[in-house]
Amino acid sequence: MPSPFPGMNPYLEAADLWSGLHGRLIITIADILSLLLRPNYFVAVEERIYEEIKERYLEVKRVETKEVVTTIEILSPKNKRAGEGRTNYETKRQRILSSNTHLVEIDLLRCGVPLHIMETSIKSHYRILVSRSERRPQADLYAFDIQNPIPGFLLPLRTGDVEPMLDLQNILNELYDRASYDLVIDYHQEPIPGLSKIDFDWLDTLLRAQGLR
Repeated sequence: MPSPFPGMNPYLEAADLWSGLHGRLIITIADILSLLLRPNYFVAVEERIYEEIKERYLEVKRVETKEVVTTIEILSPKNKRAGEGRTNYETKRQRILSSNTHLVEIDLLRCGVPLHIMETSIKSHYRILVSRSERRPQADLYAFDIQNPIPGFLLPLRTGDVEPMLDLQNILNELYDRASYDLVIDYHQEPIPGLSKIDFDWLDTLLRAQGLR
């Protein structure tokens, strides 16, 4: 069964679902990019550990030199609230931003405090940051809300290489269907975190129209 939402499904942000979704999403993106980027690039699934928590992320590496060209991060709740998880991530983030490695940072969580982005006052439910090493401190920010489809973006690589379009919306839709999330989500409940009245009324109308409420 497909997801009933045109963009990010807010019910997938629930604590009992997010960890599994995060892991599935990392592996799915790695599998897709591995096919698109061969034979010049290798996509490695990496892991960091703190507070007995494991977080996966992706590194796109040149096959010949083993150089890390692009790091792909999907933020977790611990990255967005005060504590060791955020501190460690901010340290790693700054190290990447001071290097020749591109950074793709995907935030599909409404909870917590967004990571700092220089010279922007844009507020949105979700966002994707694409920071190309050669353009810093400028970066591309894809900000979107619960009612919007997730925007696609080009994965930054080295100059002259063909950059694939990463269609995160399609990836999430297929993952939702394959993992049978419809069997464990109760759409009669309000998603957590809660929504503004405007967004809740939109959500309620959307779900009722599809017979899910």
